Amino acid sequence: MKTTDQVALDDWYAIATASELTSRTVRTRLLGQDIEYMLSEGGSPLVREILDDGRHGPALPVKERYGCLFTSLGTPRKDIVHIEEAEEEDRRFVPCGWVTMRASGLRVVENFLDMAHFPFVHTDILGSEPHTEVPGYQSEIRRDVDEVWATNCTFFQPRIAATEDKGDFVHLTYRVPSPFVVMLYRVCPTSPNRLDAIALFIQPMEEGLCRAQPVMYLVDQTSTHKSLLNFEQVIFLQDRIIVENQRPLLLPLEPRAEIPTRADSSSIAYRRWLKEKGIRFGTTAGGY
Repeated sequence: MKTTDQVALDDWYAIATASELTSRTVRTRLLGQDIEYMLSEGGSPLVREILDDGRHGPALPVKERYGCLFTSLGTPRKDIVHIEEAEEEDRRFVPCGWVTMRASGLRVVENFLDMAHFPFVHTDILGSEPHTEVPGYQSEIRRDVDEVWATNCTFFQPRIAATEDKGDFVHLTYRVPSPFVVMLYRVCPTSPNRLDAIALFIQPMEEGLCRAQPVMYLVDQTSTHKSLLNFEQVIFLQDRIIVENQRPLLLPLEPRAEIPTRADSSSIAYRRWLKEKGIRFGTTAGGY
């Protein structure tokens, strides 16, 4: 059943890799609603709802951006997130493939923001003992753009990128431009005056079921496509184990429902932002 959560409905969602569209109809779900997508006879992307009686609803809005097909079940109040790095021609564009997870998409965003799990979940890749402390950083809701940002983040990583085999403290910035999209910017090891950009696009299928695809815009002309994919997919599949085993399955927004630590500053800001928006889908408040 499609959610009645208007905040969730009035947003853009990536649902497919644009280059993989064909005339063959593919069926999926978005916010509890059955939908299908394909290339129309004219070669344009077509997305539409599947009604309860099996008939097709009207065509849904469609946009192609960042290698993905985006759609909405409502009336979006703002455009898809702008990624400045996507416009720089010398960057490597790496779509990393879709992974399905039995978890709230909001839990996936929060896991992406969490640096404290690096040494324990991504051992010898993104973190390692004894470097387990998360140094202080700044989190804020930027009212002028309606986004959550975490800045001045640093963390010791034994492999600072797919191109490197040495460890160092890396400088990270996190950005949440919409409830089901999260981004990471990190200083590029081969070009310290520039930032690599990684976006995670989440398709919330049900409250406790989602698909997600990371896409990367990298300053890297040496790594093979396979090595870049392998690096990111290993990390993402390690995260999948964690988010699928979190309880409750949905994200609590009630104060003191889960006890935060100093390292959870970005999560606290994210939850406050979601609560201010009034979003219910994917939370313990219920989205139907």
